[in-house]
Amino acid sequence: MKITALLTGRGGNTLKDKNVLPVLGKPLLYYPASAAKKSGVIDEFYVSSDCDKILSAAEEIGYTKIVRPLELATATAKHLDVIRHALQKIDESTDVLVVLMANTGTIKPEWIKTAVEILKAEPELSAVVPVYQDQDHHPYRAKTLNDSGELIPFFDFGEENVSTNRQELSDCFFLCHSFWAMNLKNSFYSAKGQKPWTFLGDRIKPLVVDESFDVHTIEDLGRTENWLRKNKLG
Repeated sequence: MKITALLTGRGGNTLKDKNVLPVLGKPLLYYPASAAKKSGVIDEFYVSSDCDKILSAAEEIGYTKIVRPLELATATAKHLDVIRHALQKIDESTDVLVVLMANTGTIKPEWIKTAVEILKAEPELSAVVPVYQDQDHHPYRAKTLNDSGELIPFFDFGEENVSTNRQELSDCFFLCHSFWAMNLKNSFYSAKGQKPWTFLGDRIKPLVVDESFDVHTIEDLGRTENWLRKNKLG
């Protein structure tokens, strides 16, 4: 199987130039980009962005540039369309695409290696993604608003008895936005997919990790540095 990495990041963000802001002396995007390099399982490396700073920083690490059109560089642009555009530039023989987010430094090479190895061993899967377990924010505990502005459950539970104790609820996982490993035939090129990330297909295996988070604020940069030091990745 041919494995390709695609680093994605846009220039216009609330935190200016966040993808290339220094984290332990290196641009933030260095960490997901180098994690893919160090995983030892990827054949080709690409970066998709509208921003020259991002493209240049990734090129220095060995990533081939894909210049993203401006309509795919807005706050409302979808990853689905970004990936579709990039795949037009990437070798058609790619079997597994590892999509990396440029705005997270909390990613380990072994996570990427494990995800790819799972896809190789289980070719019927559509994707392997890192997740974290969070029972506190279980969907059964969430509320929305009715037309009168009052809180109501998200679900119609009917006669079902729902415990208030999070430990008694079914396991609840949230996707980390650090990377997605996709078997393209079963995911992006398939007609089936779980909403809202339909491009991941409908047979997704979790890779449970301890912690991973995006960078949206200056404070997040500090958290990232602490995480990298703790995990000896800085």
